[in-house]
Amino acid sequence: MLAKVISGAVIGVDGLLVEVETDIAFGLPTFMTVGLPEGAVRESKDRVKAAVKNSGYEFPNRRITVNLAPADVKKGGAGYDLPMALGILAASETLPTDNLSSYMAVGELSLDGSVRATHGVLPMALAARNANLAGILVPEANAHEAAVVHGIQVIGIKTMAQAVEFLAGQRTIAPTEVDLDRLFTDHTVHEVDFAEVRGQEHVKRALEIAAAGGHNVLMKGPPGSGKTMVARRLPTILPDLTFEESLETTKIYSVMGLLPEGRGLLTVRPFKAPHHTISDAGLIGGGQQPRPGEVSLAHNGVLFLDELAEFKKNVLEVLRQPLEDGSVTIARAASSVNFPARFILVAAMNPCPCGYLGDPGHECQCSPLQIRRYENRLSGPLLDRIDIHIEVPAVPVRDLTDRHDGEPSIAIKERVNQARAIQMARYRRSKHIHCNGQMGPREIKKHCALDGPSFSLLETAVARLGLSARAYHRILKIGRTIADLAGSETVGAEHIAEAVQYRRTERKQ
Repeated sequence: MLAKVISGAVIGVDGLLVEVETDIAFGLPTFMTVGLPEGAVRESKDRVKAAVKNSGYEFPNRRITVNLAPADVKKGGAGYDLPMALGILAASETLPTDNLSSYMAVGELSLDGSVRATHGVLPMALAARNANLAGILVPEANAHEAAVVHGIQVIGIKTMAQAVEFLAGQRTIAPTEVDLDRLFTDHTVHEVDFAEVRGQEHVKRALEIAAAGGHNVLMKGPPGSGKTMVARRLPTILPDLTFEESLETTKIYSVMGLLPEGRGLLTVRPFKAPHHTISDAGLIGGGQQPRPGEVSLAHNGVLFLDELAEFKKNVLEVLRQPLEDGSVTIARAASSVNFPARFILVAAMNPCPCGYLGDPGHECQCSPLQIRRYENRLSGPLLDRIDIHIEVPAVPVRDLTDRHDGEPSIAIKERVNQARAIQMARYRRSKHIHCNGQMGPREIKKHCALDGPSFSLLETAVARLGLSARAYHRILKIGRTIADLAGSETVGAEHIAEAVQYRRTERKQ
């Protein structure tokens, strides 16, 4: 007899419906799985056989063939255990087939028949809803994750026997529900705050502009000047995640199996700070079975690269595509996948190998050749893609001993939210642009028109600093954000003058 059970796969970060076809025929007892199964899927036969027997059901002593369709897509992971077991019981007429076509089933089986958590449940739940299925059976540990998808029943399963009884109509299981409003209300309180930062007012201002317009930042200064400290506080002034952004980010963490226990949805912007020894595949993503990298895990959040010049050059160069496009495309011979990677890059580096070039309190021990080689580790095209370049000098002792707190993050965030509201209204008709940092040439021409004095000032700055055409557009974007923070409809000379200050530390190309 033939039985069909609906399951799911993940391609990139998107779900795909997979039909698990099970055929039981007369012949020598065998268990064969076809349809491009990976190692964990091929091993399912041993787990499924033990789980079925230990759950009190009879395992058919016949020729069993399981096909995972579509057959041209690789199937990985242990999430096919449960649908395989259900298919075998249905094909052997132990389980009625009436409800099999209405529900998706996903889950890894233990040998005793209990159902373990699996990766990528959220994208699969979205695929099930889009296919108009009645519900999805998932491990109980993944139920809250899948329940953030409205419009589909999410049935949390502890054991295989529960799934069989539910589909047979012998047991009622209440669908898992999640209060999304409460999830977004119960924000995690940040453990850090800009009020703790002493001095460095111009650095705080630069990060406020970066947060308001979604601009990338490069900080250059000696060790101990506070570069890492201010970078870790950037998420505290970023606007709160919208539900759509939260869903995009959670899908990536779901695929990687990195969702915190008991959290079905990420409601706080991610902050990723990979070590400078990371590989290009670890940063961008890749592998034989492509998986997201750190840039995708930082989607809708902050990617902090400390000691930027210490990263391998080939690792830094692969950042160009995500910085420009907001996504990463990983191509393989058989297929290619796309991972979202729209983030704010905050990079920090020393001005020279010893770190004390230009520091009045320490003498630099580096030769001009060493300094030049150190700077040349960063290519011009990469620096061009970083909007704001800022020097971070050592903090004076009088600022360190000042007992008065600085401006708190909540006050800065309020100004950032006001500027973002202006931008949301400006780009409300665009699907891909949400802030000034994402503007293309057409949007720059439309929203960053300059009057005579402003254009003259910008033209002089570009000529004297030897800036590229891309840097010219970056200045216009920053000027637009500064004007939004000031509540100005037009980009004036004062806004361009401040924007130029954030490019003047860039070396001539």
